Formats: sequence, structure tokens, C-alpha cells
Amino acid sequence: MSEKPAGTAGRPEGTDSTSLWQNSPPGSLYDYIRVASFSLGSDGRIEQWSERASELFGIAARHAVGRNPLEVFTPADERHDPSRPAPPFLAEGGLDGRAWTGLVPYQRGTDRQQGLAEIYVMPSENADGERAALCVAVDVRALRGIETDIAASEAVFGQSPLGFFFFGTDLTLLRVNESFAQTFGRPASWHRGRTPHDFLPRTEAERLTAALRQVLDTGKPMADIQLVGPVPGHSERRRWSVSLYRLHSGSGRPIGVAAIATDVTGRRRAEREAAGVRRNLALLNEAGARIGNSLDLETTARELLDVAVPQFCDLASVDLYQGLLVGDEAPPGLADGSAELRRVAYSSAVSGAPLDEADSKPIQVGEVHRYAFHSPCAQALRTAHVQVVPGREGDDGPELGAVVQSTLAVPMVARDTVVGLAQFSRTKGSEPFGERDTALAVELAARAAVCIDNARLYRREHERALILQRSLLPPGDPEAAGVEIACRYLPGNAATEVGGDWFDVIELPGHRTALVVGDVMGRGLRAAVAMGELRTAVRTLAMLDLEPAEVLSALDEIAHGLGRPGGKQSASRGVRGSVRPADLSEVYLATCVYAVYDPVTRRCTVANAGHLPPVLVEAGQPAVLLEVPPGMPLGVGGEPFEETEIELPDGALLALYTDGLVESRDHPLDEGLQAFREALSDPERPLEDVCDHVLGALDTHHGEDDIALLMARLRGLRHDCVGDWTLPPEPRSVARARELARDQLESWGMTDLVDTTELLVSELVTNALRYGEGEIRLRLLLDRTLVCEVWDGGHVQPRRRRARDTDEGGRGLQLVGLLSAAWGSRRIPHGKTVWFELGLPEEGSPAPDAVEALLSLY
Repeated sequence: MSEKPAGTAGRPEGTDSTSLWQNSPPGSLYDYIRVASFSLGSDGRIEQWSERASELFGIAARHAVGRNPLEVFTPADERHDPSRPAPPFLAEGGLDGRAWTGLVPYQRGTDRQQGLAEIYVMPSENADGERAALCVAVDVRALRGIETDIAASEAVFGQSPLGFFFFGTDLTLLRVNESFAQTFGRPASWHRGRTPHDFLPRTEAERLTAALRQVLDTGKPMADIQLVGPVPGHSERRRWSVSLYRLHSGSGRPIGVAAIATDVTGRRRAEREAAGVRRNLALLNEAGARIGNSLDLETTARELLDVAVPQFCDLASVDLYQGLLVGDEAPPGLADGSAELRRVAYSSAVSGAPLDEADSKPIQVGEVHRYAFHSPCAQALRTAHVQVVPGREGDDGPELGAVVQSTLAVPMVARDTVVGLAQFSRTKGSEPFGERDTALAVELAARAAVCIDNARLYRREHERALILQRSLLPPGDPEAAGVEIACRYLPGNAATEVGGDWFDVIELPGHRTALVVGDVMGRGLRAAVAMGELRTAVRTLAMLDLEPAEVLSALDEIAHGLGRPGGKQSASRGVRGSVRPADLSEVYLATCVYAVYDPVTRRCTVANAGHLPPVLVEAGQPAVLLEVPPGMPLGVGGEPFEETEIELPDGALLALYTDGLVESRDHPLDEGLQAFREALSDPERPLEDVCDHVLGALDTHHGEDDIALLMARLRGLRHDCVGDWTLPPEPRSVARARELARDQLESWGMTDLVDTTELLVSELVTNALRYGEGEIRLRLLLDRTLVCEVWDGGHVQPRRRRARDTDEGGRGLQLVGLLSAAWGSRRIPHGKTVWFELGLPEEGSPAPDAVEALLSLY
């Protein structure tokens, strides 16, 4: 045999030669090209006719052996044509002893299919030394196909930019092209006979060998096998994509594995960079969605770390300037980075305590600290530029500094001001920070810084607004004569704590009490400021002792001009006095209910300006809504207000509230009012318990609006605590008034107040006789204080003035002001009332000295 059997390539020398004599597996080259053979005897006739010759020419051996080849290859109608030459290999009597190759036409089989065979005639001798010939025939079509395939294969193999290589069945390289040689950095001739272990690292070679064996055994191709290895003359490790498929002979016999290799190092680098860009964009998109959802500083810092760890880094922390956290505009040391900072957030994807990268001191969340002046962190704060802090090698155990590969100290800059420092760290084993990572860290810190600064500014303004609002609400539970008070104020939620709801309890002359609940439409500082202005106006108007409807009318005028330069007129009148419609966007609209309770008469007068009506609960009766004319909201202007007067028994419960208590998008208003009335079904309980029960029974956590609740249990003054007399308009009534006051105080046991009260009553009754009209009414009221009222029919209000030393009179009201706790006058439907108030004497405290007060006037 002239050809090594398949599978013996690369056999070591010295192997026993008998082992080479073995059967070839089916599917050899001869099977593919279908080589036929026949032999010629010395007489030029066919002696032997192979089976392949029968298949090729379609002539059985019995029809060919012993015949002249001319008869076999020439059609019958052309055999005796004298012009047709004989086959060249039959020249000179049949054989001339020379080798010959040529084309011979033939007709195949009974269908006489035309064919063309290439015949190679090899001279030979028989046993007698006579000339003979051995002929090998191949169909020209098969031969041309092989030539074409070889030429095409050579063109593809040699000229393709892809790296082609062939492994034999023993998994050694048979052939590689120049592209493959250039890709792997060695000449093509070097690779022949090599195995994957000769040009790849051990791990990669084992992977490729296993893949080659799998493809050779199963016949299933494998695509895009990623291999990594070094290339001679290059420091960078290269990456190749290899695709394998089994190679077959023409007859289908596996003869090895063909492969295509492509250097994808650049593509992989580009893909990695593109993936990094996509990851960074996704991270920025996530940061935009997750950072800044809260107006809380610590929450915003934690949101930043939730985005960064572990998607961007393994460890992260946020430090904010302590001074900015407590409200200072520019804490000392802010510019040079030496000011105190507080760690507000820390996150880690690995175990370990948070450490300061500069000096390895543990820093816990909430701890206030400083960075050393020359540390990278302080430099980042001082320069407002990111600093890269390399990791430290250490053998001291699981110290965080020993496992951190690198850290980015990123100043958090908002509106050209550094508000803090964010640190992002990656541990050993993670990819180190690059330029793109640094830019991303700066962007993340900047976004968080703006949100943190917004939260800081919001917190500052929010705290100021809270101070304003809380300063305008009654402190604690206010007290009033004949009235037990309990109140509650609940903000809608923590983010909108400032609102326009308010309530107030105002003590009026004569032991009367004004109960007020209002609601400015809107939220925030604007509504709180409007609420403060309206509440102040209500208190001012209440001190004038106006009727409830008059108070609301005056309040409506004030609300209509709020927020407009120059007040109502400048806002409602245009050029040349023409009236234009009010700009509703500038109008402060508010609702308000104003009620005045007189514990002497046990009557309550109520006026309403677009507010929900009060709820009244009497003992043994269900809670009802007071039938009060609703009126228009304050700020609309031009509509009169009505008031309703009702008589209330002792122990009656009156509840004033804002719509946030009973109104919600989850249920209609009627259901909320009904639930409120049902919650007041037991008014005999302590008033504080009633408030808590109402808030617990109703949905007060919907966060839609603020809630103000003012509850008053009304208890009139006992009849024995009221002294009421009518005196004629004559001089002797002064002495009678002093006598009545003295007797009444002695019966109450208030002897310490007798002298002062007699003196002040004498002054007021004298003024009523001198400046008033009609009968005089004297009334003493005893409750938390002593109140004396003198009524007359005159409309001229008393006016206090300072008397000169030479004046004989004009010192009466000065004396009243010196000796009383408070005094004043108010209009009544048929005249006026002048009153003064004295505090009840306490143990150990002397009563006012009337003599000293009189002497001080001169």
C-alpha cells in the first residue's frame, strides 16, 4: 500500500510495520471518484473487466471480456466506418508499449447515454513476456468536479480572511491557512501536527480538545466557542471565537474536524464598553427614578446607596456637613473641608465595618467626625474634585482597608456649594474604577446632592412654616369660663404638615367665649401665612366685641384683599375706576365658623362662612348638625352673613371641625358626617377621651387634608355666682351700687376684693350717670375671675386720657386701669357696657392697694 491507513498519522517511528497492514474504512477517495479498471491481452482484446467498469460503462463483464475495445466503446452503427480511426492504444497491431492518457467517448447501457471517460493505459507484460496493458478509467465529470472542488477549496482556504484549520481524527492539526497563522501569531508550517496544548493555555486547550472530540463523535457542529490566550509578541491576551464542524469525505466518511477561528478581541472590547455604557445609562435612569422621591435628607442619601450598591460598587457611604443639617447656611470650615461632617448613610455588599479610608477609624452611621486636612477626602471637599484613593495592602486580618481595591471620594456639589462627600469603593476581585466609572460616580453624587440640597431647603422652610403655624395655634388646651375645652390638630402627612386649618378659643368680656374653626383653601407656607393673618384678624375683631355675623363680614373684607398689592380696591378696579373681575388665582378663600357662648344666659350665637356646620350633642339625644345658614366662603365678598342663636343645657357638647375629619376620596361626605355623629354617641365620657375616640373611629390617616377638631362641653354659671341689679339714673345709685357689690362679695367670701371693687364700681356708675342715658344695670360674675359690668343706654364709648396735674377730674378710667386686671367697653343693642376684671386672690398674695393707686395718679 502506498497510502497510510487513516488514523495512523503522527505514529511514532519504530512501530511494527505489520500493524500498518489493515483494512481501510469505507468511503475512501476511490469510492468518491469511482475508479474503474480493465486489462488488455497481447492480442488487444479485453482480458479482465472490473465491476466498477461495469458500473461506469453500463456493460457487463460477459459482454466485454474477449472483445475488441472498439466494439465495446464504439456504437454498432459506427464500428465499420472506415473513416473512424481506431483507439490510439490499439495502434501498431494493438499495443505499442507506450503509456497513454486520453479521452474516450462511450455509450452507457441500453439507453445509450453518451459519456466521456479519461483512460490511462499503462504498458505491462504477461507471464510469457508478451505485451499487455492495464487500463484505469475515470468518468470525466467526476474528475472535473474534484478539480473544481479542490480549486474552490484552495481559494477559500488560502484567500479567506477567516482562520481555517483542519484537525485529523487523532485531533492533531493537518493544515492551517495564513489567516489562522497570523491570528495565533506563528507560521502556518509550525502548526502542522500540533495539538491544542501546543498553542493554547492548558485550561483553554482542554476545552477545545473536549469540543473537538464531541464534534467528531456526534457530528453536531459547535459555534462561537470563546477561547482566551496569549499571542507571541503581544502583551494583551487575545480572545478568539471558534466554530467547529465535522469534515466528511465524498462518500460521507468522517475524516476530521474543520474549524473557523476569528479574533474577536476588539469586538469583545467594544461589546464590553457598549455594555458598560448601557449599564451606566441604566444606572443613571434608575438613579433618576429612585433618588429624590423623599424630601428627607437621610432617606435621599440611602436612596443613592441603594442605587450604587452593588450595581456600581461594593461599599459606599455618604457624609453631610453637620452645620448644613442643623440649618446653618455656611458652617465654619465649609470652604477648606475641615468642618464637621455626619455620616448619614452606609451600605456594603461585603462583610465589614465602615472605615475611614484616611486613617482606618471606624465611622458609624450618625457619628460626627472630621477628615484630616491632608487626606484625600478633605482634599475632595476642599477642591470640589473627585479623588481616587488606592487600596492598602495589609496582613492584619479582615480589615476593610485590606480588601478595598480602590475608592472614589466624590464631593457632592449642589448649586456651586459642596454639601457633603460620597465614597464608592470596590473590593479586590472587582473590576477597578475607570474614567467612565469616575464620570458616572460624579453624576450620581451630583444628582443626589441636588436632591439633598432641595430636601435641606425644604426642611428649613418647612420648619419655619411649622414654627409660624404652631405659634398661631392655641398652646395646649385653652381654658374659658363655663366651658371645658379639648382640641386636636393633625397634619395631612409628614410631607405636607403645614396647612391652612386653624382653631382658636377667645375669652370675651362677661365670661363669654368665642369658639373659632377655619380652613384656608390650599396647603403649604402660603396657606399658613393666610391662616395666620385671618386668625389675627379674628382675634382683633373679637376684642371689639362684635356680633358673630359682623365678625365674619369684616373678615370677608380682609380675606378678599389678602395677597393683593394695595388691598381690595386696587385689585378690583382697573384704569379710570372701571371694575374688572377679580383674579381668582390671587384670592385667598377660606371657610370659617364663629360661635360665641354666654355662660350666664346659656345661649350660643353661631355664624357660618361656607364651613361645615357644628355638631351638637345633648345628654340622651343623638348627635345632630346645627341648622346654621351656610353662607359664602371668606374672600368671595359682597354676601351678608346670618347668625343663629340657640339655648343650650348644661353638659351639652359642641364640636367644631374641618372637612379633613369627615371628607375623603374613599367615601362621600355624608358617610363621613354620619360616622362622626355616631362617634359622638357617648358625650358623658371625659372630653379628652371623646376626642381620642373620634379620631380612632374615623379615617384620619388618609393624608389628603389637615384635621382640626375643637370640642367644648358647655356648663353655664351657677345662679348663685351671678349678681344682677337695675338702678335708677340718679346720684344715690352710686352708693347703692357700692352697697350691693360689698354685700355680694361678702356672700361669696371675697372680702379681700371689697375695697377695690367698691371703688371701681363707684367710678363706672358715676360715669354712667354723667355720660350715659336711661337706667343703669350692675352685674357681678364670679368664675375663674371676678367681672363687674355696668350697663347704660348711652352710645358714647368711654375714652381713657391722661389728666394733667391741675385737672380736678379725668382720672377715673386711669384708676380702673391701674387696679383691674383688664377693662373695656362694648356696644350692646341698646347702649353700651363698661366692664372690669379682677383676679381672684390667691393664698399669700395681697389684693391691690386702692390708696396707693389713688396717690399714684397725683
